[in-house]
Formats: sequence, structure tokens, C-alpha cells
Amino acid sequence: MSDLKDVPVDVAEAPPRRLPLLSAALIGVLSLAAALASGHLVAAFIGPNGSPYVAVANAVIDNSPQSIVEWAKDTFGTADKLILKVGMAVVMVLVAIGAGLISRRKPLPGQIVFGIFGVVGVLAVYNRPDLGQIAVLAPIVSLLAGVLVFAWLHRILLPETFGGVSREEGPNRRKFLVTSAGVAVGAGVAGLGGQLIGSSKDAEISRQAVGPLVPVKSAPMIPADADFAKLGTPTFITPSRDFYRVDTALAIPQVRTEDWSLRIHGMVDKELTFSYADIRNRPLIERTVTMTCVSNPVGGPYISTANWVGIDLAELLAEAGVKPGAEQLFSTSVDGWTSGSPVPVVTDPNRGAMLAIGMNGEPLPIEHGFPARLIVPGLYGYVSATKWVTDIELTTWQAREGYWLSRGWGVFGPIKTESRIDRPQGFEDVPAGKVTVSGISWAQHTGIAKVEVRLDQGQWRTAELSAEVNVDTWRMWWLDLDVPKGEHQVFVRATDKSGYTQTEQRADTVPDGATGWHTTSFSTR
Repeated sequence: MSDLKDVPVDVAEAPPRRLPLLSAALIGVLSLAAALASGHLVAAFIGPNGSPYVAVANAVIDNSPQSIVEWAKDTFGTADKLILKVGMAVVMVLVAIGAGLISRRKPLPGQIVFGIFGVVGVLAVYNRPDLGQIAVLAPIVSLLAGVLVFAWLHRILLPETFGGVSREEGPNRRKFLVTSAGVAVGAGVAGLGGQLIGSSKDAEISRQAVGPLVPVKSAPMIPADADFAKLGTPTFITPSRDFYRVDTALAIPQVRTEDWSLRIHGMVDKELTFSYADIRNRPLIERTVTMTCVSNPVGGPYISTANWVGIDLAELLAEAGVKPGAEQLFSTSVDGWTSGSPVPVVTDPNRGAMLAIGMNGEPLPIEHGFPARLIVPGLYGYVSATKWVTDIELTTWQAREGYWLSRGWGVFGPIKTESRIDRPQGFEDVPAGKVTVSGISWAQHTGIAKVEVRLDQGQWRTAELSAEVNVDTWRMWWLDLDVPKGEHQVFVRATDKSGYTQTEQRADTVPDGATGWHTTSFSTR
């Protein structure tokens, strides 16, 4: 037998041939963190939508099939974007873990995965309409950070895969743990730094500096009997914090007044550009308008009312001089979202379309469009209510297509006559006898003439209407019913001032708004 002492192999000094599972997974996760954080930091100097994570999420929103978009709205409501962010984060972490696990012997497979991540980020940022070409620096830096950190951590545990010198396993592990902690801290600092730098451009400071917005023509006072809040309806004016919000913005645009401008061009006699001061210093008007989202299902929550302060949109367009043949006002938000409004509507002085800079006695909240947005009474928001508006082009329907039109929605978007039951709530248990039923109705720019209520299969009864503020706002209603013990259903329908009564036939929100009677089931004891 040969002497074992002659064997020139020190087993204790041989590095592992494969990464441990936990270490491999950790390398993937830390590389992902470094990639996202570095991209977020660079994007802070370019624009929040340049962050690869945000850009990819926006690309998912913009390119998802309409059926999935509507399912998400119906299922998650206004939390749909949060669900998307969380879902994307989970998927990315799982893929990063997978990248680490398939790279236990060599780093190349994982580097390829992170390279694909980076390419997807570059494409998402490059295709953003609100970002310049320089914005691709953020995903490029993100790509490099992910690939390099992955290789760096891998090399510490498997130096021989890079032609390195073998070291004792213990020190390698210690160095790996120390380096991993450093990467984690560095990613945290970069991500936080990006957030803080981005916040330094926060529009809230600019918003607070605007000061009071005093209209030369205020909206009429809201009469005391404009709502029946004590009977279960909403208050007539919706507090700004409760005003519904449905938009495609994953990151709320932060636009300071000093950076904002509005350009009016296209089929006009004279191209015009306005600064915020130009608009702010004009005589301001105030109007009370109820807004409704086309995604509002029968009985849904996406309807609210506010006092809006701004200037007549028709006046601005008259100054520019709309040319014959112009069919749509094509408006663009700072985040690239687009909408088309019918020219005859927005130029009609009796319609009251506005460029609004104030809401409920203060500058527009940032999430509702600060510094400026459009308000067009009687049209669903998807064809009229561009927030963070920065560009208006007068053009034809054939020449330009708004965001939602390319996704199968209708062109003109007039708000449909509808009504909703707010009390009793669905499946509520109430005492038998006198039961107060109450709710809201709306037919913007036409006006509500009558609301009727039916218990089970009984006769329709006319409800008591609130005072009408104007034809562009909702009207509340209530009715006392004598209800015996048992299970019941209550139905509501509205008739507008044109004589049209809501149809019983149910229709989906796509392509131009839901229809049908709202029904609530409840029980009495």
C-alpha cells in the first residue's frame, strides 16, 4: 500500500465545487436588490418613470389585454396598482432565486437571466412617451449592477471558476457574509437615496406655495337640502381625500409649477404656450361638477363631486383659434397618458369645460392632477379628465388615438343616466317596519327629473329628490318603505330631464359605460 502522506491533496483547503443552495439563492436576491436600487437612484435624476421597476410595471399596465385590466379593476378596485407592484416583486424575487440556483457551478446562467432583466428594463424605459433617450441610463446601470454583483459574490465562494487561487473555505464564507451584508446595505442606501433625491423634487412644496385661489366668479352656495347624508347618502361635496381616483399612473407625477407649461397647437391659427403663472393670474371661475369613471359598474363607487377652480377651456381655445375640420382635442399628461375630447363639446361655452387648477378651495391635490387638469361636464373621465395635462393638440379622430380608444373603448364617452342605492347596504339586517331607502342619481349635463324605487316585485314609487344644484351634478334621493319581516330586494331607476328612463338591461362598462338597475338585497327581523 502506498503511504497516504504522499498524497499532495489538502481536502480541507479545496473550495466547494458547487454553491450551497442557500448561498446561491442569496446571491440572486442580493443581485436583484443591487440592480433595482441602482436603477432607482439614477432615475431620481431623470424622472421616476425611468426606474426600471416602475417602467416595467407601467409597460405591463399599458400592454395587458383589456379583459385582464377590467378583471383587475373589478377584483381589486383602486388597489389594483398595489397588487401589481407586490405581484411583480414576488415574481422578480422568485426568478432571482432561480437564477442563483441554476448557477451553483458557474455564474454565466444567472448573469444571462439578469441580462434579460436589464434588456426588458431598457425596452420598457425606451418606449415610455414621457421620457427622453437619456432615461435608458437607469436600466443600463441596473443591468450592469445586477450582472457584476452576481459575478462578484459568486467569485468569493467559487474562486476557481474565475481562475482564482484556492483559499480556505472558512475565510471565503466569512468574506461572503461580510460582502453580502455590504451589498444589502449599499442597495438600501442607493434605493433610499433615490427616493430622497426624487422627493426633493416633490411637488407638494410647490403646491403649498401657490396660495389661496380666489375665483372672481364663485359657484353658488350648496343648499342644505342638497344631500340626505343623515339618511345614508354621501355628502354633496366629496372631500378631496375621498374623491375617487382611477388612472394608469403607477408613480404619481410630481410636477412643480415652475416646471409646468401647457402647449396648445395643431389645427389652430396660433400656437400658444402658457406657464402656471399665466393661468394662475387670469380671472378664475369656480364650478361644481360631478365626475364619473367609465369603469364604474352598476352601483359602483367611482363617482364624486367637487368645486373646481380654473379657467374656461373654451376661452383658451378661442385665443388659439380652432380651425375648421378639427374634430378632437387630444390632450397629453406629463406621464404620456392621452385622451381625445370632442371639439364641439369643449368649445361650447354652455358646457363649461375647464382647465382646473383648484379643487374644493385649495390647489389641486397632487394625485388629482396638480398643477392642472381638464374637467368636461357630462363626459366620462377617459375622454375628458386628463390629469397633469401639459399638451393640447387640435386634430382629427383619424390622426390621433387616445389611450383607451386603442383598447376598445368608445370615442365620445357621454355619461349615462344611472342611480345607486346606498342604504340599506347589501345583505344588511334591519328592523322590520319603516325602512328608509336612500341613494344617488346622476345624468350630467342633462339633469335628473325623477327617481323611482321598487320593493321586491311591487309597484314603482317616486322617491323624494334633493335640491338640484345644477344639471352637471348628482342628486340624492330617499323614500320610506313599509317592509315586513323576511328577505327582500329593492330596485332603483332614474329618469332624466330628456325623458329617458334607465334601462333594466345590464351592460358591461366596456365600451362606453355600464347600464342596468341597481339592486340591493337585505333582510328584516
